[in-house]
Amino acid sequence: MPKGYWIATMDVKDAAVYDTYRAANAKPLADYGARFVVRGGTQIQTEGTWRSRTVVIEFASYADAIACYESEAYQAAKDIRVPVADNNMVIVEGYEN
Repeated sequence: MPKGYWIATMDVKDAAVYDTYRAANAKPLADYGARFVVRGGTQIQTEGTWRSRTVVIEFASYADAIACYESEAYQAAKDIRVPVADNNMVIVEGYEN
């Protein structure tokens, strides 16, 4: 079964409130077995438009990735983030060969 991934790019406008979001999303991410692959590390934009922070989170399955995003606990955390970060996000199924 292919893994699932959240891929997000964002510009954070209030780091203190964003830290509150990170604390709030820890439980739902743990509940769904999420693992950070990329968490705001150094990046260079080589093509197109992008935001200043990139996050990639891996789940055991695409279904788990969607279920976590749709969970009540994550939606409550998201409500903290939305006012303080301009965000793009996609949930994508991983590739298995």
